[in-house]
Amino acid sequence: MTMIGLDKWYAYIKAHDTKLLWELLHPDAVFESPVVHTPQRGRDITFKYLTSALGVLDSPAFAYVGEWRNHNGAVLEFATEIDGIKVNGVDIIKFDDAGRITHFKVMLRPLKAVNLIHRMMGEELMRQGAGGATDNT
Repeated sequence: MTMIGLDKWYAYIKAHDTKLLWELLHPDAVFESPVVHTPQRGRDITFKYLTSALGVLDSPAFAYVGEWRNHNGAVLEFATEIDGIKVNGVDIIKFDDAGRITHFKVMLRPLKAVNLIHRMMGEELMRQGAGGATDNT
């Protein structure tokens, strides 16, 4: 089964092409973070979270290690290592009929990794001018 939105997501991960990511996101996209209690709504904030996440997680160790699809979405399991801490997680992505991302949810484990990513994402989002977007609100 081919999925144009998922193919574009993989292209973004490989090339780090932020223009491709921007075009891939639906204007009303929703992002759910493992460390923020409320969904983040809209293309702008979703874009900031996803570009920050790539900056934090991207390393030679990063790999998608599993993939499960249905007609309008996918669950992608990933693994990486940062500062000696093994990070395992899933990206749960939903697409509209045009292949744009409408909902993106990230889940992480173990707790040590969640705490590390929380800190690093906060620093990265501050660099991008997203303010306190990782507050536990």
